[in-house]
Amino acid sequence: MEVQAQYLTAERFLDLLEQPEYQDRSFDLVEGELVEMSKPTWKHGIITMRLAVQIANYVEANDLGAVTAAETGFVLERNAYGRDTVRGIDIAFVSKENVPDPPDFSWYEMGPDLAVEVISPNNRADDIHLKVMQLLAAGTRLIWLVYPESRTVVAHSADGAKTLHEGDRLDGGDVLPGFALRVGDIFPS
Repeated sequence: MEVQAQYLTAERFLDLLEQPEYQDRSFDLVEGELVEMSKPTWKHGIITMRLAVQIANYVEANDLGAVTAAETGFVLERNAYGRDTVRGIDIAFVSKENVPDPPDFSWYEMGPDLAVEVISPNNRADDIHLKVMQLLAAGTRLIWLVYPESRTVVAHSADGAKTLHEGDRLDGGDVLPGFALRVGDIFPS
């Protein structure tokens, strides 16, 4: 007798995370399967906050939308077979016209306009690649992968990818018009 695999929907995933045994742990839901994520390191937190503050200040000053942090969940795919994908994103920007009003305690139902991921040593290249593909497919227009060890940022869009080094300027393109920051300023000395 063949046993059928059980996959989680986004709703079942949200319910599961409210159970006591899951509350102090971090998870993504990838194609219906629960994937435990490691807790961010000190360096990861510092870099994420530095960049989040810059983005949030710019977005607020220009009344462009909303910025989230802390691995906020985004539903990147709804699958008819219950194999939904909900990914946590280090920093996300959602343009004003797409911000839910009022905000609630569920996940955002599409990709953000900008997604920022600070890459940790334990991140697997194949999972990062899959996450980029899922974000682009869900409508994310710009993705910044921040690599602390090489002090670089890889900017992904529908047009391809570009690697930026410490002396280069990271800009928001048409997603965050006018936003610019020297890549080296993201990283602690």
